[in-house]
Amino acid sequence: MNAATLPRRLAPWAAHALVGVGALIMLAPFWLMFVFATQSRSEIFDLPPPLWFGDDLLDNLKLLTERLPFWRNLGWSLYVALMSTGLTLLFCSMAGYAFALMEFRFKKPLFALVLATMLLPSFMNIIPTFMIMDALGWIDTHRALYLPGAASAFGIFLMRQYASTAVPRELVEAARMDGCGELGIYWHVVLPLLRPALGTLGLITFIASWNNFIGPLVVMRTAGNYTLPLALRSLQTTVNTEWGALMVGSAIATIPLLVLFVLSSRQLIAGLTAGAVK
Repeated sequence: MNAATLPRRLAPWAAHALVGVGALIMLAPFWLMFVFATQSRSEIFDLPPPLWFGDDLLDNLKLLTERLPFWRNLGWSLYVALMSTGLTLLFCSMAGYAFALMEFRFKKPLFALVLATMLLPSFMNIIPTFMIMDALGWIDTHRALYLPGAASAFGIFLMRQYASTAVPRELVEAARMDGCGELGIYWHVVLPLLRPALGTLGLITFIASWNNFIGPLVVMRTAGNYTLPLALRSLQTTVNTEWGALMVGSAIATIPLLVLFVLSSRQLIAGLTAGAVK
């Protein structure tokens, strides 16, 4: 092996080592969260901190369920996430189909307006959304969490881009010539072809809804109606925070997302890159 080829052969190993170190750094908080979920409050603050599992998992879980209606909060989080995902997939796929394969007046200005809303910071919607929910009498109801964002600009954009490349226009025109209505074309022709993009958008929406903290903080008032992020935040106090119980709740809330991401990471990446290259 000469000196010229040595750097070329070492480059892949260096890249893998760099990625491995980065992965360890990113996984360290998750590992500590699961470890602290099994430790008492005093052991969590030991120096150096514990790096292996303890014996207080059941005690922390009991304390968590005494302080919070935890399983009810978990159920509400699941309900809101599923409703958000289902409605987003329905409305965004319909809008994406319309913008990609239908012709109507002001089509381009309307799509430009949809894209322009993506430029606005999300916090600018907090006060208008609260005022609308209050006027509708939806404060402290879960519909205020999943209905306002049911047609996201990102979802419409993703569906439109995927539909324009994955759905042949000739197939849609043939269905129209055969007398199929637009709703029938959407349901029987377009929707099956959008399945990869629907899977990606569903994953993104579910994760975003599951982790949503600001929305419930603004509109929810009753502890029994809290979703998990807000319920777990209510455990934190200025003194005597039960960190073990908080870590148990955080670990339980994280497990579904970890499993979902591991099982569908390829689908997520494939859906995001679909339509990028013709």
